[in-house]
Amino acid sequence: MKKLHELNFDNSYARLPPAFYSRHVPVPLAQAHLVHFNAAAARLIDLDPDQAARPDFVDILTGGSLLPEFQPLAMCYAGHQFGHYVSRLGDGRALLLGEVRNKQGEKWDLQLKGSGETGYSRGGDGRSVLRSAIREYLCSEAMHGLGIPTTRALCITGSREEVYREQIETGAMLLRLAPSHVRFGTFEYFYYQQHFDELRILADHVLEQHFRHLRETADPYLALLREVIASTARLVAGWQAVGFAHGVMNTDNMSIHGITLDYGPYGFLDRYQAGFICNHSDHSGRYAFNRQPDIALFNLSCLAQTLLPLLDAQPEAAAELAKAELAQYEAIFTDDYAARMRAKLGLQESMPGDQDLCADLLRLMEDNHVDYTLLFRTLSGPEPETARTLFRNPQACDAWLERYQARQQADPRSAQERSRSMEQVNPKYILRNHLAEAAIRSAADDGDYNAIDRLMTVLQTPFDEHPGMEAWAAPPPDGAQAVQVSCSS
Repeated sequence: MKKLHELNFDNSYARLPPAFYSRHVPVPLAQAHLVHFNAAAARLIDLDPDQAARPDFVDILTGGSLLPEFQPLAMCYAGHQFGHYVSRLGDGRALLLGEVRNKQGEKWDLQLKGSGETGYSRGGDGRSVLRSAIREYLCSEAMHGLGIPTTRALCITGSREEVYREQIETGAMLLRLAPSHVRFGTFEYFYYQQHFDELRILADHVLEQHFRHLRETADPYLALLREVIASTARLVAGWQAVGFAHGVMNTDNMSIHGITLDYGPYGFLDRYQAGFICNHSDHSGRYAFNRQPDIALFNLSCLAQTLLPLLDAQPEAAAELAKAELAQYEAIFTDDYAARMRAKLGLQESMPGDQDLCADLLRLMEDNHVDYTLLFRTLSGPEPETARTLFRNPQACDAWLERYQARQQADPRSAQERSRSMEQVNPKYILRNHLAEAAIRSAADDGDYNAIDRLMTVLQTPFDEHPGMEAWAAPPPDGAQAVQVSCSS
């Protein structure tokens, strides 16, 4: 493991032409201090976790005393926001400090959020608040624990600096890790300006740095589109299976790596509600839970449009090639989602009627206000029939349970083997909104960060039992659905 100054920096994005970014330096927060450090994330970049104890650790990572290897920059991009194209967005409160390549050869961006104004701030202050930093920190680790591809977070730093949102809050910074922060909107930025030379430079950079195995294919740009379509389809299938609502699936919030990017408003389902909206700004329900698969396809079509000038074909033929790739999305998503739901029900092999069995269960759960995570965890236990007690009308579940038990007879495994396999895919713990809010209140109001530490421990291993933490596996105290949350940060 390495010290901070020993990390293997390879700042490839900073070597691109100036059209791709603007250079800035972080603006330190007043009286910054370490709120929490993620040792598991540190290992991704070969960083010795003991480095978090060095006196200048916070100063180095928040802009007070930058490493010589840092080349901080704000990336520019555009994006479709709630279906409408916005031609210039960019990192308005984040800076890419640099890129670290670990001993496995993997590259990780170090991006600092809340680091002050940039050329893309559009009148904003460029700051984050402690509340939003904790929410992203916890959720990125929760998603990783659930096996969903995601950005990670190395640490949160807090301060005494006041930041104005709906009310006065304390400023904070989050150091985020990702293979890269290239988004669908990065491609859109150059495509819609008809800067096709820069568009090709971007695509070649992405292929060289992150998709080298595609460089020698017949049409590398088409192969890149194909891979992003597949990884995005599987990502959203994972979201749907664990009951995660992203909240703001704009194209500038979609990663070319098929990972969960930008945790603004988000929510995990408490009681099952297909049309759950976790963002109070989403007045039309565009990004409702059950619309996420279709929105992902829309976003992918936006990405495909940007790659047309690069494809090795005439314009009409290029469009047909892209359409053919996009046509594969539904099958990839459907197959992956079906496999995940079969696993949640302990069904090893696909059989006719499995999709109906699952769909009927979800309808019953919605009609009876059943908690999504608790239901599947109960089905995983030694007495799955007790799941009926979670329904407002237990009799409504009886006929479905009979069908389910009959279907299980076709599974060659023992009940114990099936239960063990189900417990490995049906978490006992998710990041319920009331748990996140409790940790935030402890940190923001009382300066007590222990709740973050305890919650992180559970979220990193959500399929385990964690004796003494059973209350955190229960639905919200009032039995209500997860509340909608604000976009402000």
